[in-house]
Amino acid sequence: MRSSRAASATASSRSCAGAELETSADSRRALLLELFRCALLRVGGEPCVRAALEPLSATLRGPVWIAAVGKAAPAMARGAHAALGAAIEHTLIITHEPDPAPLAGAELHLGSHPLPDARSLAAGARLLEWVRGLPPAAQPLFLISGGASSLVEVLEPPYTLEDLRALNRAGLASGIPIAEFNRRRLALSALKGGRLTAQLGGRAALALFISDVPGDDPALIGSGLLGPASLGADHVRRSVVACIDDAVGAVATRAAALGLTVQTAPRRFADAALRLAARFAHELALSSAQVCVWGGESTVVLPEQPGRGGRSQHLALAAARLIAGHSQLLLLAAGTDGMDGVTDDAGALVDAESCARIALAGLDADACLAGFDAARALAASGDLVHTGPTGTNVGDLVIGLKLDAAAVPAAAAHGGPAARVL
Repeated sequence: MRSSRAASATASSRSCAGAELETSADSRRALLLELFRCALLRVGGEPCVRAALEPLSATLRGPVWIAAVGKAAPAMARGAHAALGAAIEHTLIITHEPDPAPLAGAELHLGSHPLPDARSLAAGARLLEWVRGLPPAAQPLFLISGGASSLVEVLEPPYTLEDLRALNRAGLASGIPIAEFNRRRLALSALKGGRLTAQLGGRAALALFISDVPGDDPALIGSGLLGPASLGADHVRRSVVACIDDAVGAVATRAAALGLTVQTAPRRFADAALRLAARFAHELALSSAQVCVWGGESTVVLPEQPGRGGRSQHLALAAARLIAGHSQLLLLAAGTDGMDGVTDDAGALVDAESCARIALAGLDADACLAGFDAARALAASGDLVHTGPTGTNVGDLVIGLKLDAAAVPAAAAHGGPAARVL
């Protein structure tokens, strides 16, 4: 993971995704990146699933059949294999991009995200076939994470792929809450809203979830792909193994361990990115704490021809305008899945000089914000944060820092234990 201001890097180590991590000459930026890394480690698909399954290894002796669906599917599947080993007989993985560390013998299918395409329909058909073809002796284990809504689908007649894509395009552009978006998708789907669960015919199964939805309700995660059965008996045991609250807690714990004062929000955020930027900048400026942490999901309503960027970058650029000239203030806003909108960057880390750097590059921050072109401005200021695939997806994290550069704890400034992510 790195901030693109790291051209003058002084240290490097491996990131969550295995890429090189660079730390900036500004130790406060390095501190914020470390806190973000700690959050990603806490909610990583592999360690969370492994921790959940290891106590069950005596009862899940096999043959275990795994279906992992979502952005975190490969990491979650690795966690299951680490915990259960030879008890696993078959593994089906459906995700959005090739796995850099593929499991030997696993069956991999790629769907499309954020807009479904023909691959999503093929993956949905394979998942339905997999459930219907489970051997009588198999113990089904489902691993579900965010992104599943787009990655797999079987359409109810007479709906077509173009109907599905139009619905998703409208939902992405309008900024409607995820619960309402899911309700609209259910009308088209033969899988979501517990319909896939009904295909189990009442047989026992275990489902583990990484949540990216408000309330962490399995009936909403992945549009309810393994939610309660819409019809018939339901003997699925469901457990959420990671959520945004865990990520927020990890940041708070690490910051406190470094001797910093911390303020966490009592509730998850869910509002327009511009309003949230104003709220977070205001709370950070007024807070007596040195670190403020918020978790949730912002929204943006896109014009017909937006520029490049995502909701976290939009929020960060809006916040940059508000903290300009306030030398103590920095703010990181990023998606925990490592992708913000349709970009390959997780988000951005802005400071008091971000808008000045944008202006020096010949760009206007206000114009870029109005054109939903935050990525262009933040690339020019060197503020984009890149992680690569993180193996998790619990929503968005915002971390504010109120600190003079000279006051950064020595353990953070010199790459303390949590700064190295293997």
